[in-house]
Amino acid sequence: MRRRDILLAGGGALAGQGLGRQAAAQPRNPAWPRALTMGTAAPGGNYAIYGPVWGLLAQEATGINISFRTTQGPNQNIILVDRREVEFGMVTMGIALQAWNGQGEWTQGNRFRNIRALFPMYDTPFHAIALAKSGITGHAQLQGRSVGVGPRGGTPGTYYPMILKELGVTPSAIRFGSGADMSGQVADGLLDCFAFAAGVPIPAFSEMETQQDVNFLGFTDAEVEKATKAFPELSRGVLPMGTYRKQTAPLQILGVYNFSICHRGLPDDLVYEVTKAVMTNNARMVQGNAAAKETLPENVVKNTFLPFHPGAARWFRENGQAIPDQLILA
Repeated sequence: MRRRDILLAGGGALAGQGLGRQAAAQPRNPAWPRALTMGTAAPGGNYAIYGPVWGLLAQEATGINISFRTTQGPNQNIILVDRREVEFGMVTMGIALQAWNGQGEWTQGNRFRNIRALFPMYDTPFHAIALAKSGITGHAQLQGRSVGVGPRGGTPGTYYPMILKELGVTPSAIRFGSGADMSGQVADGLLDCFAFAAGVPIPAFSEMETQQDVNFLGFTDAEVEKATKAFPELSRGVLPMGTYRKQTAPLQILGVYNFSICHRGLPDDLVYEVTKAVMTNNARMVQGNAAAKETLPENVVKNTFLPFHPGAARWFRENGQAIPDQLILA
């Protein structure tokens, strides 16, 4: 994996706000590290855009240079943060639950107990896109068709094959790769469908609909009921009209919430300042990435199991959010 200094995709949107310039490291507290790294994800998904938005705010608040490492998504971010190969990351809570308990196949039975919750990000809706000429309008029609699900180590790469199996749908092939690569393969006729989950609008979906006639695939009531029974960490949701330009109706989806995480060894006062910077600058967050409209203090309740870093918990408690003592761990 290679490291990318600021900026990744989307970071340029902040340059006009004075955040795009990276100066020599001047930490506000001399005891803090001069540089930190955040794990994001492959291009085509939302982490590659959202990460630099909050990373640059954190850099501005702390004076610490923050660079970004392209990863396969939540699974790999957890592994890297747990090993402290990166200090920050972003995860979906379903993957985080597997990591904490060591229950997902990808964990190989290991429990990742060095990760701590920072702040809530946004809901991740599972939905799919196919060319209109394919005739595919729903998940049941993916039987015997080829489906791309994003990076193998991402949330959709982990969950979508399990969801389709639970729904009794057996594709002819399930392929893994970056969001940009998956949408390109659908456009070129190499894949029948791209089934994904990310903050909406998903950049790869938005780009694809500007170039092709497409269908967006949601879930039926029966499919939602079956999937949420099998995977209680998923929830029912709706993508309203206007989420995508060529969307013709509200789309029923399955959702799982995203949280930022950090390594437990980061200083409390540093984590406090990072949390404060993100939670008190929502307008700037939304300007950089539309999904950040859900990056609000009250959504801290979306985390019910992953311990918060004490520095993050202190900020939320000082600002009216109740976090149980058992959900705070140094």
